[in-house]
Amino acid sequence: MSIATETRLKFRKLSARIGAEIRGLDLNSELSDATIAQIREALNTHKALVFRDANIRDDEAQVRFASRFGPLTQAHPTVASVEGKPAVLPVDSENGSANNWHTDVTFVVNPPQASTLRSITLPAYGGETLIASSAGAYQDLPEELRNFADTLWAVHTNDYDYSVPKNLEHANADERRKEFTRIHFETAHPVVRVHPLTGERGLFIGGFAQRLRIVGLSNTESKDILRLLQAYVTRPENVVRVNWEPDQLVLFDNRITQHYAPDNYDGQPRQLNRVTVAGDVPVGIDGRSSSSIQGDSSVYSETVVLPADLPGDGL
Repeated sequence: MSIATETRLKFRKLSARIGAEIRGLDLNSELSDATIAQIREALNTHKALVFRDANIRDDEAQVRFASRFGPLTQAHPTVASVEGKPAVLPVDSENGSANNWHTDVTFVVNPPQASTLRSITLPAYGGETLIASSAGAYQDLPEELRNFADTLWAVHTNDYDYSVPKNLEHANADERRKEFTRIHFETAHPVVRVHPLTGERGLFIGGFAQRLRIVGLSNTESKDILRLLQAYVTRPENVVRVNWEPDQLVLFDNRITQHYAPDNYDGQPRQLNRVTVAGDVPVGIDGRSSSSIQGDSSVYSETVVLPADLPGDGL
């Protein structure tokens, strides 16, 4: 592998609030600590980074790149990895579409700090990934609603209803759901999470918070409040639409984003591979940390304690 030169990376913004891209950065090369630091800085600023023509064409290269930012998680707490590659999760259209807004694996007490997605097989059209800034959503809240959200906690679980009508479900949806929920997890997280590096506040909600209620409120009240807050996350100003190309990798900050993969490609094959970086326990604005209610996530991922002396200093 060649040694990367010490040049200032030039990321092009994709929108005002979220997203930037760079073309031709060789992610298969031996990137220097200074280059990794620049990528981390850009991620803190833009929250989602798109690497096009990245020369990252196998799982080993993706794992090597992701590991520069800290220890890796297992592929998933319940879903099988790519055979022989315990850190790599296949995101395959054959197993259905993730066409709901969510943040990865928030049903555990230590969700991943960052996710990488690499293009494998792409449809002729459609198949984009939408990524939303939960920081932008928090900033948009009226002061009274923001102050209310600051006080709330929500229970996230993997045993939840994807809200997909039966006639639109994938053929093996029942089997997939059984695999996804074979170990039951519930975790209480602050609705407003403080980013441990930037200090930004973001709405830490999404799909895995939708089934159970906000702590102290009824199910009906919880659904109405979560629906109201979620509407701010998915405002067009807070969303970037990432179009996929061959040889592309996307890196996004799982602590302050949500994402959605629209099922808009008429059943064509679509596969991405995902590798995630271990994360810290979320903290609310009052300094209290998330707490596990059910399920042991220690086998899935170690917990990063910040500040930590990690490769690249952690994300």
